[in-house]
Amino acid sequence: MEQQKLNPTLVYVLAILGLLCCCFGGLGFILSGIAFFIAYSKLKNAENNPDAFDPASVKAMNTAKIVAMVILIINILYFIMTIYRISTVGWDEIMRQSQEMMEQIQNQ
Repeated sequence: MEQQKLNPTLVYVLAILGLLCCCFGGLGFILSGIAFFIAYSKLKNAENNPDAFDPASVKAMNTAKIVAMVILIINILYFIMTIYRISTVGWDEIMRQSQEMMEQIQNQ
């Protein structure tokens, strides 16, 4: 019987896109959460039937799961920071500061 291979490419792509979406107030936790869930479920299948899966691909998927988990944690922390900043400073003040920064960049 031929062993199945786990392909971690989708997990890596979703995790990296989640990292890029971190700039949008931490909303990348959606993509990185999906990546983590996919990796977790595939590793659970491999754990339940270890003889059916290639050990090298299981190791690669485990690495992809760790990458997705780290990016998920970064996004969640940034999302919490964004919510805290909006609740303490206020949305209008954040927009004013953003506008001032854009003007300073254009003047340079």
